[in-house]
Amino acid sequence: MSISHPGFPDQAVTLTLLEGGLTAIVLGLSFAWPRLGASWFSHIEHFLAKLARRKVAAVTTVGLSGLILRLAILPWCGVPHPFVPDDFSFLLASDTFSHGRLTNSTPAMWIHFESIHIDMLPTYMSMYFPTQGMVLAAGKLLFGNPWFGTLIMSALMCATICWMLQAWMPPSWAFLGGMLAVIHLGLFSYWINTFHAAGSIAALGGALVLGGLPRFKLRPVFRYALLMAVGIAIMFTTRPFESMLLFIPVAVSLVRWYLVASNRPTPSSLLRSTAIPLMVVVGAAAWMGYYDYRVFGNPLTLPYSVNRSTYAMAPYFAWQKARPEPAYHHDEMRRFYHEDEFVDYQRAHSLAGFFKMTLIKAFIGVLFFTGLAFLPLTFWLPRIFHDRRPRFLVICLLVLTAGMLVEIFLVPHYLAPFTAAIYALGLQAMRHMRQWRPGDQTVGITWTRLTCVLLLAMTVLRLGAQPLRLTLREWPSSTWNTSWYGPEVFGADRVNVEQQLERLPGGQIAIVRYSLAHNPQDEWVYNAADIDQSKVIWAREMDSASNRELFQYYGDRKVWLVEPDKQPVAVSPYPLPGQVTSSGR
Repeated sequence: MSISHPGFPDQAVTLTLLEGGLTAIVLGLSFAWPRLGASWFSHIEHFLAKLARRKVAAVTTVGLSGLILRLAILPWCGVPHPFVPDDFSFLLASDTFSHGRLTNSTPAMWIHFESIHIDMLPTYMSMYFPTQGMVLAAGKLLFGNPWFGTLIMSALMCATICWMLQAWMPPSWAFLGGMLAVIHLGLFSYWINTFHAAGSIAALGGALVLGGLPRFKLRPVFRYALLMAVGIAIMFTTRPFESMLLFIPVAVSLVRWYLVASNRPTPSSLLRSTAIPLMVVVGAAAWMGYYDYRVFGNPLTLPYSVNRSTYAMAPYFAWQKARPEPAYHHDEMRRFYHEDEFVDYQRAHSLAGFFKMTLIKAFIGVLFFTGLAFLPLTFWLPRIFHDRRPRFLVICLLVLTAGMLVEIFLVPHYLAPFTAAIYALGLQAMRHMRQWRPGDQTVGITWTRLTCVLLLAMTVLRLGAQPLRLTLREWPSSTWNTSWYGPEVFGADRVNVEQQLERLPGGQIAIVRYSLAHNPQDEWVYNAADIDQSKVIWAREMDSASNRELFQYYGDRKVWLVEPDKQPVAVSPYPLPGQVTSSGR
């Protein structure tokens, strides 16, 4: 039995290179013909401005666009397959929650099932905070596939970003920001095309907080306090560290407002408007403590803690000391925690390494939100410091920057709680760019207009990437640029193997054997919440005695050897003790 997929041709032009070339062409056209399409663009802007001024309609339009457009492109950009360690960890949480449990008992043969980002002791569960798993479970129960939970959160995120922006800038720019989020985050980013980022959820929470803050300070009423409380609860049960970085300036701003504002409410009025929202926050914290107690045995033991102390050598923060190397049961897991994490930790503790990694983290974060098309906006960022209205958002990003300096690793979804703030400052930079008139020519206006057209053109090109021979780099080589991410063939090999084994009669065991050159990010050993009842059980190949113990425990199952690193993937009956294989004859 063998599995293969077509993939993308190695000689193909990358979408990133194409986006860079088109960005240069847009800049050239803006200088050469500064009034290119001016009349046509003016008519479109006038029509969209009328919609944007109807704020509820604008927010609704953005949200429905995020939902309908992603569903519309399913024939070309389908429902993704899980293919990275984090995907499977969150899907374990989803499967657990969908069965009405908070965690699972440790399986008897748990050493064979150990995998990255999954706890086996004291219970069998994902190491992550629970909100993303709950969203995936809702998608599975309501629509039959966990990914639809991510889709709905993505659409809500885009709508909430638009709502947040309406509190900080003119309606037309807020609507533009919401639609840019739909295209840039809601169609092709890895936030929508994987199961693991929780970026949309954390961004939704951050947008609720930053959208409610100026509204509450203007009119301190219950609904804005409640929206902020819901946002805080969402953030702190998804990405607590980065959420704390956002909460600090928000809390300072609220205290300062209450002390000096002329429209501050009386204590009794403030209590009426904030009592229930405070109960929401306290209730979320209490539920989180109960979850920690059930999963980790202690209400004060946070997610991540047990898994990191069990498997990881590198801590998350620069001030923490490295842990001694644990006794790993599997070489692949040691290579992940050593080569993929500990090396970066060591590098960050030299001056040159810290400087280099800081630049890399900044580049990854900026490029994710701008792509190459909007990267020129960074040249107008210094002008934002002179603008009074978005100054608080600038302070928020400065606090985020300080937090990221002490965090060893960075993947763009770490920044998710600040997404709305990033979009607001990007749009403010675009407003400055639009006013740029070198030689008294309307270069800036044309540049901003053509950049939006470029984004639409890139969307079409992304849909036709495969027939146009435009390559998408697979994980993990694509981690530095995830602007035009997509499911395509990612994870298809493992799915195909599992589907073929599921069609066979009786229970099956897939013993995974990796080559010495295997990439530990490409992990295949993951299982459902109830391992013993699964049609196919995935296990790591160990020594003969350990393997024999596994085979005896699951004596009624057919055993297969899966070799993912062969091309094509090789699946063959496992040579059990006492059997004579064809290669041994």
